[in-house]
Amino acid sequence: MMNFLVKTLANAGALGVAIWLIPDITLTGGSFWGEFLALILVALVFGLVNWLVKPVVKLLSFPLFILTLGLITLVVNALMLLLTSWVAGKISLDFHVHGLWTAVLGGLIVSIVSWALHVVLPDDE
Repeated sequence: MMNFLVKTLANAGALGVAIWLIPDITLTGGSFWGEFLALILVALVFGLVNWLVKPVVKLLSFPLFILTLGLITLVVNALMLLLTSWVAGKISLDFHVHGLWTAVLGGLIVSIVSWALHVVLPDDE
């Protein structure tokens, strides 16, 4: 349970940094607490997308990982961010990623910040 909470907080922090740095990634929730709750919910959706879809996409694109020496990871992360934006729209969360290049930059920021937060935050393993 602690691991789930840490990963969700790390995802929320990473998504928050991407929203703050990139004008084409938006999250609206009204008040401060509304945006905070929306950010936590988007982080949960992002974690679910990464848990369910990302392994399948990585397996199917394995030859591209070898061919590009892992650089296709940027595209996969961007697609996961775009899929999170789409799912968030379907469940009435106002989280939007506008465009593929915005998603690539956002995916890069989310990956770096998430990695740094996973290093800093405690883990039960």
